[in-house]
Amino acid sequence: MAEVKNLRTGAETGLSALFEAGRKSFATEEAIGREEAFKFFEATGLPSRRVEAFKYTDLRAAITEAAPPAEAPSAEAARKAVAAATGFASIEAARLTFVNGHLIRALSDLSGLPEGVTVTPINDAMGKSDARLKRLAPVEQARDNPIYQLNTAFLADGALITVAEGAKIDRPVHLRFVGAGTEPFSTATRVLVDLGDESELTILESHEGPNGVTYQPNDALDVRIGKKAAFRHSRINKEGDAAVALSTISVRLDDEAELETVAVVTGAVLSRHQIFLNIAGEGTNVVVNGAAMLRDGQLADSTLLADHAAVGGVGREMFKTVIDGDATGVFQGKIIVRQIAQQTDGKMKSDCLLLTDEGQMMNKPELEIFADDVACGHGATCGAPDEDLLFYLMARGLPRPLAQSLLVQAFLGEAIESVTHEGARAALIGETEAWLAARS
Repeated sequence: MAEVKNLRTGAETGLSALFEAGRKSFATEEAIGREEAFKFFEATGLPSRRVEAFKYTDLRAAITEAAPPAEAPSAEAARKAVAAATGFASIEAARLTFVNGHLIRALSDLSGLPEGVTVTPINDAMGKSDARLKRLAPVEQARDNPIYQLNTAFLADGALITVAEGAKIDRPVHLRFVGAGTEPFSTATRVLVDLGDESELTILESHEGPNGVTYQPNDALDVRIGKKAAFRHSRINKEGDAAVALSTISVRLDDEAELETVAVVTGAVLSRHQIFLNIAGEGTNVVVNGAAMLRDGQLADSTLLADHAAVGGVGREMFKTVIDGDATGVFQGKIIVRQIAQQTDGKMKSDCLLLTDEGQMMNKPELEIFADDVACGHGATCGAPDEDLLFYLMARGLPRPLAQSLLVQAFLGEAIESVTHEGARAALIGETEAWLAARS
């Protein structure tokens, strides 16, 4: 029987042309495997609803044209764009600033970087064939993902962040990504965070861009957490209202490592945040939370794969989605427990609050268990605000919109309260308040 192949879309043809045009300018492609990554992408193409993992987020239909990679902005354009960025801006932190996917050293601030942390721009590392580049893509399942491979193929800039063994870093590092321009553009950035044994680091990550511009960011964060090390990560997506925002975090954990990652979504017309976890060490502790606030036809997809491959891991995953108008929320979560991973304790939950009848939520939680001594479970709920609770608040003098806002804040707060860094937690709560104020 003849093999049936999809016809290439205009966007896929455009991406091939852009990759061919960029070959001469790419820096040391052998260091990151651009050619192999793009061959993988060409074989799969943009995923459609026929691909199970993208059943609810049809990128083949959503991305109709390939936006050209953004060039580095002028100093004045970069300055104006960063001046308007608000994500985590009030928090004292070391900062790496990327505008249109390019590291802007003049707008970054590493002067207060604590001892024990080294930061190397990824283009410098590629020029020197830095051995740390081999630590990119630490999770096998991410390497089988077309979005992640597309990031590798078009990678323009990023950074390598290394934390020395035993270093306890109190001051967070803020990765600030800002888009600027009036014409469609695309970006591809990659940051590798490598934590030595018994070290600690907090990363804040913010993404913002212009409204009314159909730009296409594709960013990836690779993390390797050493034995007894702790990595804490807070992320905010405030992309522009016409952006198609794709993002991936892939994390490998060694023995007794700790991971805390919380992502908040308010921006982009379509976003997909992918989380790939390789729990390779024993006695790990993982917290993965998300909070999405959607309106006006937005679609936000949170996709998680947690692969437990060692004894005694504890995992807690909680995702909260609030939907207003005709927006769509998507949660796909899968916990895999290998036969060796006895005594795994994993719990995953997705909850959705529908503020109108027009919105919809797609939940797909899964368990794949090959061990017999585990405590694992998953669940999903979807419904309108509790009328009894609304009546209780309104009976005490609160107008209905304010009473509903208080319930929404409490609903989302459960996911955000896990953030250890006090300033980051307050900033994320502030984002929920701002979204509710705009709705009112």
